[in-house]
Amino acid sequence: MRELLNCVDVYPFGQFCALGVTAGAHRLWSHRSYKANLPLRIFLSILFASCKQHDIYEWVRDHRVHHKYSDTYADPHSIKRGFFFSHIGWMVTKKPKEVHTKFEKLDLSDLENDPVVRFQKKYFNIWSTFWCYIVPTFIPWYFWNEDPWISFCAVAVARQGLILHYAWSVNSIAHRYGNKPYDRNICPTDDKIYAILALGEGWHNYHHAFPWDYRSSEIGGFKYNMTTSFIDLMGKIGWASHFKMATTEAVKKRAESKGDGSRIQYVGLINGS
Repeated sequence: MRELLNCVDVYPFGQFCALGVTAGAHRLWSHRSYKANLPLRIFLSILFASCKQHDIYEWVRDHRVHHKYSDTYADPHSIKRGFFFSHIGWMVTKKPKEVHTKFEKLDLSDLENDPVVRFQKKYFNIWSTFWCYIVPTFIPWYFWNEDPWISFCAVAVARQGLILHYAWSVNSIAHRYGNKPYDRNICPTDDKIYAILALGEGWHNYHHAFPWDYRSSEIGGFKYNMTTSFIDLMGKIGWASHFKMATTEAVKKRAESKGDGSRIQYVGLINGS
């Protein structure tokens, strides 16, 4: 067990890989909340492949339907079908007819016109296996003389499992437990602890209120919103641009009219204190 834990620090490495989901498949490709140049899109596609969560096209298709029909029976992982279903059940069962019907109405032309998405979709099995299992197993074995079996179990399998459950928890935990500062009438919630663990994706009530905001929250900072910090860094080096943001006035008005009053708990975090 000691060797397994010492192989690498799996958690921060897993967080780094998960940026392919949070900054890539989610905020870039699903919501088009900012623009990324070709090198950044390729980099994010590699990180995303290392998580092995479908191809980008399918992930985005599911997520766009999730937002458009959130928490209804047309939602691919609706919390209304139960906590277990929203967490993992939807991954191991056939998608309901209602979901397939909504898929047909989506406009996914932006994905079809992106060569990075097309490549990743065409070569998904080979591409994701290489980055999810082969590369993470090879590096500790080759550079640190680690036992290849321990390297595979810890850096490849355990890391992927960790990322999967964090991602699935956005569908389950973040749709049931927490506060609703911006819209008390929807299921998604905000939770500070989960936001830290999920790289800023735990501010989910805000995200469903303003899905096109690249920050996915009023709250920034590396600790509470690592994904936003990463995107901001990419902006500083010229790889990301055209950031979409909700105005402070619009956010405040939404919270005052529809929120549950809990936004006051986060004022210090919003102001950076």
